[in-house]
Amino acid sequence: DWSSDVCSSDLVDTGQHILMGCYAETLHFLDRIGTKDRVRWQTGLRASMVDRRGHFSTLSLPPVPSPLHFLGGVLAWDALSGSEKLSVLRIGSMLSSSSSAAAREDTISVRRWLEDNGQAPRLCELFWEPLALAALNQSIDQAAASHFIRVLQRVFAPDPAAAALVLPAVPLDELYAEPSRRYVEARGGEVRTHSPGKIVVNGGRVSGVRVRDEFIAAPLVISTVPWFGFAGAFEALPPSLATVARDASALASLPIVTVNLWCDRVVMDEPLIGLPGRNFQWVFDRRAILGGGVSHLSLISSGAETIVSMTNDALTEMAWQELREALPAARLARLRKAVVVREKRSTFSLAPDAPPRPGTRTPIEGLLLAGDWIETGLPATIESAVISGHRAAGRA
Repeated sequence: DWSSDVCSSDLVDTGQHILMGCYAETLHFLDRIGTKDRVRWQTGLRASMVDRRGHFSTLSLPPVPSPLHFLGGVLAWDALSGSEKLSVLRIGSMLSSSSSAAAREDTISVRRWLEDNGQAPRLCELFWEPLALAALNQSIDQAAASHFIRVLQRVFAPDPAAAALVLPAVPLDELYAEPSRRYVEARGGEVRTHSPGKIVVNGGRVSGVRVRDEFIAAPLVISTVPWFGFAGAFEALPPSLATVARDASALASLPIVTVNLWCDRVVMDEPLIGLPGRNFQWVFDRRAILGGGVSHLSLISSGAETIVSMTNDALTEMAWQELREALPAARLARLRKAVVVREKRSTFSLAPDAPPRPGTRTPIEGLLLAGDWIETGLPATIESAVISGHRAAGRA
């Protein structure tokens, strides 16, 4: 038996987020707000996985210069056959090139690109698809290859630290939200929540923001609303922004489902384990964040269109079954509590036919755009959001 009632001391983030060593802008941001010491660095990329046959293996890239770390890690990974290792290294050699994704790779799917480069179906399931889903939140059958290539080129950059996983050591509100509020308020700024506002534009320039019945005059506004809220962010949408608003509204949204499970005993010894070929691709042990001796696990399903509409009970049963199939220790545990978190519009589509994303500047004087959906060359990641914010602040 399990209960969906969770006491107030059980903290649940809206999904589990991890950073990587290549997130230079995000790490700089954390340093600026005073929380860079609230993350834990791996010495190199290390990710354990349990395939559908129950085989446990660990991909570990040693902290040596690229591409030697990629070469050494793949050759030592016992989950792959000899021919599969060689085919992965073929792509690795391509990524060491500094050239950007070619035009053709904007028009084909990640899977097509992988197949064109000799990646077998099992290899796609075990290695490439979990990476792509984590980075793009979209199936390799849907996302354009160019986005994945750009991510891989950053992860497997010359500095081996770029591929290191950087795991939050505190809940996300303690890593980002509250420290950011304190930073702004300490410098004379004001942070308001639950205060819906509308941008006011007069004569082709920003004049301020209206928050309910209050008008706040401002010669400069940086809009950080998501793509699906852009058109509604204005008191009256300026005609010069009609194309941006239309493209934003046309961006398809993609869901992420997180199932939090509390067990009566510890069932895994690593902070995260990959579950390739399943509905939930990764499981995180939040003891690394929250401490304590009882497992609080977060199972993540990215690109979760096929399961997002299922009931909480059905999602919990699915996650619990997949966990027990993958981890022998979970078969001896009892499920005590469960909480399901749905982010139905977590990220936007990166399909080849997706509409263009806007830049930082707009035709409206005094209006700049930021957010993970602004064109940064990256998918919807924390790094993309921070890059866009720094660009907007630099042009203010």
